[in-house]
Amino acid sequence: MPLWLVLLLVLGLSAVILVASSENYSDIASFISQGIKFTIILSVLGYALALVLGLIIGLGRLSTNPIIYALSTLYVEVFRGVPILVVIFYVAFVVGPTVGLRSDMTRAIVALGLVYGAYLAEVYRAGIQAIPKGQREAAAALGLSGVQTMRYIILPQAMRIILPPLGNDFIAILKDSSLASVLGVVELTHMTRRYVSRTFDTFGGWTIAALLYLSMTLILSMAVRALEHYSEPTGQHQK
Repeated sequence: MPLWLVLLLVLGLSAVILVASSENYSDIASFISQGIKFTIILSVLGYALALVLGLIIGLGRLSTNPIIYALSTLYVEVFRGVPILVVIFYVAFVVGPTVGLRSDMTRAIVALGLVYGAYLAEVYRAGIQAIPKGQREAAAALGLSGVQTMRYIILPQAMRIILPPLGNDFIAILKDSSLASVLGVVELTHMTRRYVSRTFDTFGGWTIAALLYLSMTLILSMAVRALEHYSEPTGQHQK
């Protein structure tokens, strides 16, 4: 077991013991953990939107059409250059009322999807460009169209390359989902703030919240490492 993981387990166990010594431990855990469901929903739906937007924009970044390329590049630069919290406020209070997004949850999902769509676009683009040009030339020699080449030849190979980065971005969006608490979405951070404001138990509340986030991200990190192992060439698995 890596030393960093041992130290992390010791730190986490120490925090659990300190919090568990509180008489209100069960109340802390049960109250705050209510937000986990909405944290997961927010992360999954926001990421699903980002996957679709990222693929569209990523393909646009590879387009030979100057207008499509320019618009796709503009999207990436804007949403990578503006802080996520600003995007959340803009979607919630400017775009949301205009297009009829009434739910704070929906507004947060759209904001996260727009931001991470820009990041995933670059992941898709890099993965597709990593495929040798000879693959496209061979597909053209077989009479496949550009769309058929992308669908049946390029994307299936690129997915093995981009799976680990996609997993890392899901971990990032899970953590950034905490920003939705500013809109009143009852996710993990929001429930922690409510608990702390009611009981003034800042140590217990935020320690539990940190441990819950850490538990989720560690599980996802192990899944990403498994994907990295899967995406390696077969010969490297045997080393």
